[in-house]
Amino acid sequence: MPTVTELSKKEQLYELIRANPFISQQDLAAELGLSRSAVAGYIATLVRERRLLGRAYVLPDNRPILCVGAANLDRKLRAEGTLAMGTSNPASGVESFGGVARNIAENLARMGAAVSLITAVGNDSSGRALLAHADSVGIDTRGAFKLDDAGSGTYTAVLDGDGQMVVALADMALYDRITPAFLDTRQQQRTGASLIVADLNLTHDAIATLQLGAARDSVSLILVAVSEPKMNRLPASLAGVRLLILNEGELAARVGRALEGEADLAAACREVQAQGAEDVVVTLGARGVLFTVPGGAERLDAPPAEVVDVTGAGDAFAAALVLSLHSGGADLALACRRGLQLSAMTVECRQTVCPQLAPDTFGALIQE
Repeated sequence: MPTVTELSKKEQLYELIRANPFISQQDLAAELGLSRSAVAGYIATLVRERRLLGRAYVLPDNRPILCVGAANLDRKLRAEGTLAMGTSNPASGVESFGGVARNIAENLARMGAAVSLITAVGNDSSGRALLAHADSVGIDTRGAFKLDDAGSGTYTAVLDGDGQMVVALADMALYDRITPAFLDTRQQQRTGASLIVADLNLTHDAIATLQLGAARDSVSLILVAVSEPKMNRLPASLAGVRLLILNEGELAARVGRALEGEADLAAACREVQAQGAEDVVVTLGARGVLFTVPGGAERLDAPPAEVVDVTGAGDAFAAALVLSLHSGGADLALACRRGLQLSAMTVECRQTVCPQLAPDTFGALIQE
């Protein structure tokens, strides 16, 4: 039976970790007048009791949302007038930080959520800038894979004069290096997450690894599609997937047939649910969103918005859904309303992630 002194030391150690989750075992030992081995023993006991979830001593009441996938340097070129194909067009250009997983993570962090990011970046100036910016907005990037032999990912979008995307070019081969073996090295982060969001810039095998781990650890998994060509990265079985977010073209690619009208979309969603996904949300651009409900599907109209730039709107939508589910909301309709509102805010600004987002934004999103 532990002595009163031992209980006191363990509780003191726990409070020190609560105050500073990144404190070292050496500092803990010095603070409490213990040996390193004694500190390690107390920490092991707290982990067994599920009061700590591993390094950096993740506390159960502050488990982060984990985003896994792309973090790119985005380049956006906007035509100054009507876009003419096959010739030079006057345009203005901007660079910003992007990538589906990174964009979702930034939206979440700006709205006050604890969030971490597993991604791959080159050991270059772009990679260092990507990680520095993520750190500055509150994203934990310690799980990032830094590659000496690859450049950081890039995404180049060409927009017409109205801000609508005409074509985009993505150089994202480095995300193939996020393999099952690499994900195994980030097991503690995955186990300690409150919810995992992954984009389909990851490989088929990486997605399957996240599915298996999420099911094993009882952690909800949300998958976000990124393009029709990458739908083949989605495993045949969607067991363990809490929510799949995709657009109608990506849904058509998944089921292997053209989809005409809401009845076809709803039938395709049921087919995807039969493959194992608990719920499906289909974004329809200016027409709003379609989402599954018990026994069928429903649609919501998009709120009016003055479009400045559509880049990042889908990622903002996904972030609002993620935060709604993370906050314990089982109402997918409410989550989609919030997503549409945040998406509308995003298309009305030039930045990929709306800079006006703040911790009180989520609570202020229109619910009706």
